[in-house]
Amino acid sequence: MQKTVSLAHHVDEATMNNQEFIHSIQISDFSSTPKYLQLADAVIDGVKRSHLRQGDILPSINELSVHLDISRDTVEKGYKHLKSLDIISSTPGKGYFVAKSDVVNKQKIALFLNKLSAHKKIVYDALARELGEEASLDLFVYNSDISHLRTLLLNLTKQYDRYVIFPHFKEGRDQAPEVLSLIPMDKLLVLGKMVDGFGSHIDAVYENYEKDIYEALEKALEPLSRYRALKLIFPDNSDYPKAIIKGFYKFCQQYAFDHTLVGSLAKEPIKKGECYINLAEDDLVLILEKSIAKNYQVGKDIGIISYNETPLKKFILNGITTISTDFELMGKYAAQIIKSKETKQLEVPFYINIRPSI
Repeated sequence: MQKTVSLAHHVDEATMNNQEFIHSIQISDFSSTPKYLQLADAVIDGVKRSHLRQGDILPSINELSVHLDISRDTVEKGYKHLKSLDIISSTPGKGYFVAKSDVVNKQKIALFLNKLSAHKKIVYDALARELGEEASLDLFVYNSDISHLRTLLLNLTKQYDRYVIFPHFKEGRDQAPEVLSLIPMDKLLVLGKMVDGFGSHIDAVYENYEKDIYEALEKALEPLSRYRALKLIFPDNSDYPKAIIKGFYKFCQQYAFDHTLVGSLAKEPIKKGECYINLAEDDLVLILEKSIAKNYQVGKDIGIISYNETPLKKFILNGITTISTDFELMGKYAAQIIKSKETKQLEVPFYINIRPSI
């Protein structure tokens, strides 16, 4: 049962405003956005909606901790964040109060990641950096589970101006149009891939997976010609787009490479004269472990091409060849679409970094 927070030394009107504000605060356990930032955003929203006015005294740290069932440290951290923005101030012995009422009306953005990874962090950081103070970002992670995504969308505690989603699912991909239809189409922005059934009616920043892998491998044709077979390690029951397989097959057939699709590397023997293309970072580690166990020299006995550039891949074994989209540009493109408020579909460029691993 929620407790009524009493705000002393306020006139009845101010007390009513604050009571309305307090009961409007929703802290979501589903969101990956830290709770102190959820609290700070609630205060900012309260000021924008005039539920809180300049000079109004805010609930104490203890009161909010009890009312919202969050720790005192979380409330204190939220208040410190608001003080750093000069939105609230404090007076020893009296408490916290609203310092200004002219708060910029930020866009509220909900970002749904299918999983946490170094590459998704690059997108998130670029998006947040480009939007700057113009928007506030709430982060959710649904673990490539379409049912979990549906639950998150149905249990959101507030309305957003934009819903940005990576639509990668391990199962139930045919349900994607139905689930994404829970979002108004003019507020939806998909990242990473297009969604069948939506056509040009939604905003998108996407990769052309079939074309990208084909053209990347074509640029590496000369070093790849030293290998008698190419193997694409495409984990079973993964959320990777099947278009990658199509592009891989198309390249191998065009240039007469023996080729194999490997669902699990665990029982796959590593053989000389083969080049391995991995999507998952765990598989890269396993390839390296198996090649070391057989005393194979990477770039001579076997070849390795790894999806998604990271700083470390430049240095592992004198350099691992990578094929990768520009994740930072993906975040920047997304921010541009949000700022422009125009429907756009932008394709992100794809690169190959040829290094001694092939």
